[in-house]
Amino acid sequence: MTAHQAALEALTRYFGYDSFRPGQQGIVEALLAGRDVLGVMPTGAGKSVCYQIPAALSPGMTLVISPLISLMRDQVDALNDLGLPAAFINTTQTPDEQAMVFAQAAAGQIKLLYVAPERLETGRFRDFAARTPISLIAVDEAHCVSQWGQDFRSSYLGIGDFIAGLPQRPPVGAFTATATERVRRDIVGLLGLRNPAVTVTGFDRPNLYFDVVKLETKYKAAWVARYVADHPDESGIVYCATRKTTEALTDTLNQMGHPAVAYHGGMSPDAREAAQRDFITDKVPVVVATNAFGMGIDKSNVRYVIHHNLPESIEAYYQEAGRAGRDGEPSRCTLLWNESDIVTRRRLLDNDYENERLTPEEQEIVRQSKRRLLDGMVGYCRTTDCLHRYMTRYFGQELSPNAGSTAGEDIAADSSQSGKCGACSNCESTFETIDVTRVAQAISRCVHDVGQRVGSGKIVKILRGSRAQDLAWLNPERMPTFGMLKDVNEARVRDVLSQMATDGYLSIAEGRMPIVMFGARAAETAAPDFHYEIKRVERKSEAAGSGRSGGVADTADSANVPGDALGSYIPDDDEESLFQKLRELRRTIAQEIGKPPYIVFSDKTLRDMARIKPVTNAQFLAVNGVGQHKLDLYGQRFMQAIASFNAGSAS
Repeated sequence: MTAHQAALEALTRYFGYDSFRPGQQGIVEALLAGRDVLGVMPTGAGKSVCYQIPAALSPGMTLVISPLISLMRDQVDALNDLGLPAAFINTTQTPDEQAMVFAQAAAGQIKLLYVAPERLETGRFRDFAARTPISLIAVDEAHCVSQWGQDFRSSYLGIGDFIAGLPQRPPVGAFTATATERVRRDIVGLLGLRNPAVTVTGFDRPNLYFDVVKLETKYKAAWVARYVADHPDESGIVYCATRKTTEALTDTLNQMGHPAVAYHGGMSPDAREAAQRDFITDKVPVVVATNAFGMGIDKSNVRYVIHHNLPESIEAYYQEAGRAGRDGEPSRCTLLWNESDIVTRRRLLDNDYENERLTPEEQEIVRQSKRRLLDGMVGYCRTTDCLHRYMTRYFGQELSPNAGSTAGEDIAADSSQSGKCGACSNCESTFETIDVTRVAQAISRCVHDVGQRVGSGKIVKILRGSRAQDLAWLNPERMPTFGMLKDVNEARVRDVLSQMATDGYLSIAEGRMPIVMFGARAAETAAPDFHYEIKRVERKSEAAGSGRSGGVADTADSANVPGDALGSYIPDDDEESLFQKLRELRRTIAQEIGKPPYIVFSDKTLRDMARIKPVTNAQFLAVNGVGQHKLDLYGQRFMQAIASFNAGSAS
């Protein structure tokens, strides 16, 4: 049997799928051949399978380095439920419990062992690793090793030394959902990957509907409460920037009769664990959290993620919003923002970055990088372009004109003709724009006049006719663009310059001096038909007023996007009724075994089950996501429920 055949057989036996998703097969086969890999795949694309299949087929143990111990139990439970022996070692265990896991691993009874990066620094673990055959090392959330990423963790810097110190170096797989080209270089260098096979599958998540809503802070809680009330049977995450807001919004939701739990770093570990457990087991449908919640979370049926405040970067937003719809089902990601959010983020960024590992000069370089990351996020709020296209372009991927829609053939056909994705508010909604063609052309000409040698602040000053002393060396008065935009508000010029950088017309150099230079699309600004617009700060419905209370009125409508816009297969009434009955059975079984419902079966698998209505073992194995072990564990009860439903429908 070839490696390819063995991998496919393991995929079917353990996971219940008969083919790999894009990118998975190449990574699996490279690891099985003993080669290092770097896998950059969107959340929900199946990164874990890329090392779990090689782990199942390899003789020794696979070591999985994962950043959050609170998530290890769920990942280990899910693997054991699939028939793959897995365990973890972390600080939640007693010394005796840890000793038992060490003994099981040493005896070859564990295929996958999960540990946090800090564990690698202990003498006991290094001794264990030196004596135990390790077939593969998988580094999850690998972007945490890079100071240029949005989620740097100093503990990740020791992983490379740990790997180099092993008596026999196994192949290493590094995995992340968010990595620009610079972060990828850091991952390869700092983890010591050797000639890795790099797979970047693309960043688009077509099952997600992206929505941007500009809203005053005082209306945000009411918007969230209304959305939660309109989706009582759905599981959702609401992200807030501060612990205070997290607690206040949780209290508001509970007082209005919408069960929610709070989660933030100021809570005790026990309280955080309880909140996460209530959410993951579907005991409580909504968690209101800071960004301390969610990295690597495996809950597959999160149907919406709402950001109450502006995140610090596209990377952070992509990762947090990407916790919706991991099962591939239609889900929604809404960002609520306003100008004061931007001011707050910039103030926090300037006052709140200290790292004892860096010199003051290095800290300033990182601070400048963080400012550029925030500019990309502000550009997302203000762009008139497709939000799917904006996000993927940020990561270096250009979508085709009709990308983003999964709403079926009719919608896809409409999308290809209109260039609209059908899965974001910019392509669906009507908003007012401002023609800033003249401003953009002037900025481009000024970048040319200064020879691509200065930062954005000086360009704005020159365009507005400033005679500041720090410009004297440039002799700006002699430039054709000097004072060309003296009639334009300074903030507007800055906004347009920032948007041009995020749209690729300009690029801003990395390093201590963020010089503004021409981007890949710079030549377009000189074309006779060049036209450039940015979004007006209010939507038309806000400006016109809809007669409802305050600012919630217009945005509440955006909470009710037609089902087809979310791009889904629409079940008939019978299938929907059966799906709900299967969900109830799943919840009952989950309570009996003390595990989260999604570990039993995902929503996507239950949908497929409701469509196929299997009543034999062979039919049950044909359901997407059902492997032999799942059939043995749960098949009889689900098939009985389906047979009972079929009998009731026929009578």
